[in-house]
Amino acid sequence: MADEYVLEMRDITKTFPGVKALDHVTLKVRPATVHSLMGENGAGKSTLMNCLFGIYALDGGEIILDGRKVEFANSAEALRNHVSMVHQELNQVLDRNVMENIWLGRFPMKGCFVNERKMYEDTKKIFKELNIDIDPRIKTGTLQVADRQMLEIAKAVSYDAKVIVMDEPTSSLTENEVEHLFRIIAMLKQRGVSIIYISHKMEEILKISDDVTIMRDGRWIATERKENLDTDKIIALMVGRELKERYPKRDTEPGEVILKVEDFSSAVPNFKGINFELRKGEILGIAGLVGAGRTELLETLFGIRMKGSGKIFLNGKEIDNSTPEKAMKNGFAMLTEERRQNGIFADLSVSFNCIIANLDIYRKNGFLNSKRIHEKVQKTIEDIHVKTPNEKTRIGNLSGGNQQKVILGRWLLTNPSILLLDEPTRGIDVGAKYEIYQLMNQLVAAGKSIIMVSSEMPELLGVCNRIMVMSNGHQSGIFEAREATQIKIMEASAKYVTTGGAKK
Repeated sequence: MADEYVLEMRDITKTFPGVKALDHVTLKVRPATVHSLMGENGAGKSTLMNCLFGIYALDGGEIILDGRKVEFANSAEALRNHVSMVHQELNQVLDRNVMENIWLGRFPMKGCFVNERKMYEDTKKIFKELNIDIDPRIKTGTLQVADRQMLEIAKAVSYDAKVIVMDEPTSSLTENEVEHLFRIIAMLKQRGVSIIYISHKMEEILKISDDVTIMRDGRWIATERKENLDTDKIIALMVGRELKERYPKRDTEPGEVILKVEDFSSAVPNFKGINFELRKGEILGIAGLVGAGRTELLETLFGIRMKGSGKIFLNGKEIDNSTPEKAMKNGFAMLTEERRQNGIFADLSVSFNCIIANLDIYRKNGFLNSKRIHEKVQKTIEDIHVKTPNEKTRIGNLSGGNQQKVILGRWLLTNPSILLLDEPTRGIDVGAKYEIYQLMNQLVAAGKSIIMVSSEMPELLGVCNRIMVMSNGHQSGIFEAREATQIKIMEASAKYVTTGGAKK
């Protein structure tokens, strides 16, 4: 039937220097369905969608949209043809307000001037349809990552799209926000919109998909209806092998207390009165809803944000982590949540991104020792299994998961005692996640200690020794992971959330 597929991508090929990113890949999307796209980092999922969206030119193959052959020269052309995309890495003008970000490049005009009133009303109308509670006039940079993600989804919908690509849309969302997104997706399907949904989260895929395509190493592996799949089958197709355990077992137990935080509060009222201890060789998880103050706590511990009150003791001695430089000298390292915004130097090499946090140790007689840099970077690439043609490759050309590995490798080269990891497996596939978990286990076995923020409760329960829960800037409980449940954590997460304007 001519209308069986709204979109067909046939034999798509794309090559970058040293890498064949796509090797004759085919994708067929039915009208008004959710077609999920899965695969390990580097499998080619985002590259395939960038070819559809006009970001990359095809080296081979063809794209059929609504029965006609298309090849968009740029993203603006794709949007005019009702194909929109919610990118994994948020790309917004943070100094401008919400409605300006939604209508950027197509402001409603009144004569020679922007019609601010119409722009506001149009934004409010879309937000009402999608049940999004964000002030259109607020500065975008002040929003939580989750709200910025919903803003991008609203922007995609505003183009009256027939096909919407969502690349890891829930990577920054808690369970409540995920359910909200799923309601939006169901509404879009009812309108006849097709969704191409990229995610590494098995539970999400099996919940909302109609069809699932799996890729590996730039090739198409399989396309199946959702009802023919389960988690084990998806993992086997993705990684080409069985993965029996989602979380590797750990043989070591934590030792003595290495870090003590007393009555810790931020200067800006994001959190207050936080008290906890971290033991040597322990992984302490931090759970909570978006806006609970989890990221702000880590950033204040690392000196990115100003402390209001409280004390930090390391090995029984009070320390001053008022700047990142002081925190690093005290043996702290931090992996940030938004790697694209404040984690990587996208236009520079893998090697540069590895060594930038600790340049002084590579100096010899005032010059950088290129031989030592090469040895350290090469060992890091091998140890944490970074998929890259070589160390000189531009890091922006790597998949999101491999970028994350490089950043983690950067901090490991500083030989820290305490690692602060903010959503360390965000946007990373199941195989790469397992490798990150194994690396974390190796680090704590070697006496390092880890504080990890995660929005995935199964991950916290499977990886951590203990879990501290935050709710609206307050500490609402600490649980032994082996005794905790998702229900207990959710109850504690909602403990201080009120309807009177409190953060969600």
